[in-house]
Amino acid sequence: MTILNWQKSSHSQEASACVYLATAPDGTIRLRESDDPDAIVTAAPTTLRTFLRGIKAGEFEELA
Repeated sequence: MTILNWQKSSHSQEASACVYLATAPDGTIRLRESDDPDAIVTAAPTTLRTFLRGIKAGEFEELA
């Protein structure tokens, strides 16, 4: 079992739902949300970077 070093996002507020990130030994990025810590999203760094750029550019606003 691999123990991950989870770090809270600097954009998360103190008392609300927080996003945590960790880098796994295989180099993938793991993301979880404090309300459901067992649900973990895994992504390659380049894939996550592309996704975050799309969010910032408003590419997914019609889904909100």
